[in-house]
Amino acid sequence: MMLNSKLSKSAFLIFLGLSFACSGSGSESRNSSNNQPQGRTITIESELTFLDNDGNEISTLQIAIADEPLERNQGLMDVRTMGQDEGMLFIFEENRPQSFWMANTPLSLDIMYVNIDSVIVRIYADTTPFSEATLPSGEPSMYVVETNAGYALTNGITEGMKIRF
Repeated sequence: MMLNSKLSKSAFLIFLGLSFACSGSGSESRNSSNNQPQGRTITIESELTFLDNDGNEISTLQIAIADEPLERNQGLMDVRTMGQDEGMLFIFEENRPQSFWMANTPLSLDIMYVNIDSVIVRIYADTTPFSEATLPSGEPSMYVVETNAGYALTNGITEGMKIRF
């Protein structure tokens, strides 16, 4: 028995579309045991050290670097896990007021604004995941450091301290 060629092509395209949709065409990886999205991961590129007011090392962070517009726009969006001593350094072209938000960011973070002299000018601790509230630097900044929430408090990092990378 021969099938209508239009019907068989349509059926094939529907089958192909369903197969593609079920195979997970998104960029998020999935855990086979619970079928939950795993999100993006960061790529560690360097390290950053926090310094106290006397220049002594306080702690060291393994960092991903966001120094291009697309990287800065994406930041830690959709990153669901990050190592205890991992974070991201955003590098801007100009030392000017900056503003971040937590939209599409499932992790609670500490966000630290740093000026051109490497001085931390503002810290937002334990930010709210997925919040669309803006978090302005208040002062000019050239760099922003994002860490897991609680990192600044745990390591005694305060405004006025410096970073080195």
